[in-house]
Amino acid sequence: MDGISNGIDTYISAMQAQNTTGTRLTDKLNNTSSDTSAKELKEACKQFESYFIEQVYKEMLKTVDISEGDSSMAQLVDYFKDETVQKVAEQTMEQSGGTLAKQMYEQMRRNYGIAETYNEV
Repeated sequence: MDGISNGIDTYISAMQAQNTTGTRLTDKLNNTSSDTSAKELKEACKQFESYFIEQVYKEMLKTVDISEGDSSMAQLVDYFKDETVQKVAEQTMEQSGGTLAKQMYEQMRRNYGIAETYNEV
């Protein structure tokens, strides 16, 4: 019973961390103003794209049954899954060139009168 309780606690902690990340990114983007530096805006856009890709990957993982085989292996996969998905999402964003981040940055740059383009930052 103790293992189940620990698993539930781990899951709740992971969900709270995920919600916190989403809230922090929303706050960053909502608090953008003409006083925001181009570097801060670019970083927020990159973080948002990475977070978006992470959420897509997590939804994709829900379609895969990884519970086959050893149950201890399934627990290990569950334990490291969120962190691994987050790292893979960051790598995907970097390898793709941050296309969504660039588009968001350019739109917000125009809206808030920031002079530097994405590549200049």
